[in-house]
Amino acid sequence: MLTLLLLVPIAAEHKALLLERFRVIEATDAAARAAAIAAHAAEVDLVLTNGSTGFRADEIAACTGLKLLAAQGAGYENLDLAAARAQGVATCNGAGTNDDCVADHALALLLSSLRALPQQGAALRAGIWRDDLPLYPNCRGRRLGVLGFGTIGRKIARRATAFGMLIGYHNRHPREDADGAYFDSAAGLAAWADDLVVATPGGAATRHIVDAEVLAALGPGGHVVNIARGSCVDTAALAAALAAGLIAGAALDVYESEPRPPQELLGLGNVILTPHIAGWSPQSVRATVENFIANVEALQRGEALPTPI
Repeated sequence: MLTLLLLVPIAAEHKALLLERFRVIEATDAAARAAAIAAHAAEVDLVLTNGSTGFRADEIAACTGLKLLAAQGAGYENLDLAAARAQGVATCNGAGTNDDCVADHALALLLSSLRALPQQGAALRAGIWRDDLPLYPNCRGRRLGVLGFGTIGRKIARRATAFGMLIGYHNRHPREDADGAYFDSAAGLAAWADDLVVATPGGAATRHIVDAEVLAALGPGGHVVNIARGSCVDTAALAAALAAGLIAGAALDVYESEPRPPQELLGLGNVILTPHIAGWSPQSVRATVENFIANVEALQRGEALPTPI
């Protein structure tokens, strides 16, 4: 039986799928992780982590029998791929397993921010009726800029189109299959857009791609949604823009400080925050686990991995 080092928390019903097939060493915090590697590194065949949790070069080197390093979701920014490849370790991720869930959550955040649902609920509880509240915009006719037009970005765009929004996007390159206007910079996209959804991969290339310049270009009626990585948005610049009314609102599922909440944003009434949960649903988590198992089985058969990195 293969030994799996599990670095991410998984609900019991999904963990059962792993326990049926593997000897599981669970290490979902820093202390347990260090202890597990110190005691069991030579026994580890498989590692299941995620993009933010990662797996370092020294840990890969310690696991001399490691065969597969896997990211549970699509992101893999903190997995040392170079070290894995140098050691002959196969790598895979969970591409496609939670795309619909993330896209659903992105639209929920956008609608909630546009319609100020938390603020309106708070006003009602305070005894304020609609006649004393400002009017908030609906979606139809608004221009949505999608920053990052991969699979998730395109799913977000299709959902927004169903609400009557117009789509523009920024990507490293224009896409022939894109149904929307292409912009060659984030600032150019923001200047065109009424609202901006961040769906680009994380990493050094996209760090603070949404900065003070992009926020200023978006303008005072604009809303920012981030379901990508916290590093993609300059938190200090976002807090300053929200406090000054340079943009209308923000709805974030990811933060530079996570798992700690973004302190700069907590006191602002025009911010919606969720705890990096966009890709999590019973269906999507099960799909990530089943995808991991499928990659292990393909590796054992000597076949190409279904979702290689």
